Amino acid sequence: MIRANDNYSKLKASYLFSDIAKRVNDYQKKNPDADIIRLGIGDVTCALAPAIIKGFHQGVEEMALDKSFRGYGPEQGYEFLRQAIAKNDFQDKGCDVAADEIFVSDGAKCDCGNFQELFAGDIKIAIPDPVYPVYLDTNVMAGRTGKNVDGRYEGIVYLDCEKQNNFLPQLPKEPVDLIYLCFPNNPTGSTATKQDLKVWVDYARENKALILFDAAYEAFIREDELPRSIYEIEGARQVAVEFRSFSKTAGFTGTRCGFTVVPKDCMIYDSTGAKVSLHAMWNRRHTTKFNGVSYPVQKAAEAVYSPEGKKQVAEQIAYYLNNADVIRKTVADLGFDYVGGKNAPYIWIDGKGRDSWEFFDLLLTKASVVCTPGGGFGRCGNSYIRISAFNSLEKVETAMERLKKALK
Repeated sequence: MIRANDNYSKLKASYLFSDIAKRVNDYQKKNPDADIIRLGIGDVTCALAPAIIKGFHQGVEEMALDKSFRGYGPEQGYEFLRQAIAKNDFQDKGCDVAADEIFVSDGAKCDCGNFQELFAGDIKIAIPDPVYPVYLDTNVMAGRTGKNVDGRYEGIVYLDCEKQNNFLPQLPKEPVDLIYLCFPNNPTGSTATKQDLKVWVDYARENKALILFDAAYEAFIREDELPRSIYEIEGARQVAVEFRSFSKTAGFTGTRCGFTVVPKDCMIYDSTGAKVSLHAMWNRRHTTKFNGVSYPVQKAAEAVYSPEGKKQVAEQIAYYLNNADVIRKTVADLGFDYVGGKNAPYIWIDGKGRDSWEFFDLLLTKASVVCTPGGGFGRCGNSYIRISAFNSLEKVETAMERLKKALK
């Protein structure tokens, strides 16, 4: 008799975005003529930029000729892409990151979920609330938590992110080993200053802890003084891993490409207290369980860093941020408190005491607009919703007019 992993039974019945999709599909069946505008899941809507398509075509055309065909590539990513990433995303911005510390993958979501495999089952984990569900759920699956009681898992140190602390996690009151951070934040859109991150880096160094830093939305930062990478902070190379994605930056949600930075300076500890290279461990895991991103996709990703690619991608980011400005203005005019939308594509809206799923249903049934209920991100999100700026300007403007009618 083969036994199931009992840890899966601790999970909520389904993934947040699956719940949303079910409710939307049920509403559409009952209202087949409803023109639903989706501002919920963070999926981009602009086509891949011309420079990226050109790079993609180049890769495909090379695969069509014997002399340039490629079979299995390096699991860590082709050198041309790793060098482009290291130079443009880090070295040109003053961060000490080498090409061979970059691992190309099929997306930040997979890496965020898979990285926990490197750690012992009894480590103490600190996770912000509200939070991107993948951080928490993958650790539940791995057996690092107890049961879910009143919306929280036993054994996890929750870092409450609320209005009174500007939606920024505060240092834990008990020792922890692993810390998840995400800035610009998903779902709140809040940002952290260099001083904010320094507090965490100093804590990790003093306590031999590790930070898993999700920077998937760094391209949306408009304020120059805000850090785009945790490696802008002195000492971060010793205590932090950073996840990045081409999904939101360059529209690769359907193309799948991202990368993780694991500095060679970063060490963890075995059961005897001896240092172990995290870079070596991740390389072993990566080469064992992953066969690399396809060559045409990596050529497309390389094109993001070309002069034309940089310009075109920046224009798309500006387009989405303009959508965010439209949403922020409408929300403010309606008298709702909110955070985000300035350096992030998400606007986190206080529902004035409404339950988040109640607010979700209100917008769906009264305005045919899909948002994301904050309760799906954690207990601290129970009275909030997240609205995404990922759609066309026309649809965003239409959705905001509907909200004005539904919420006035």
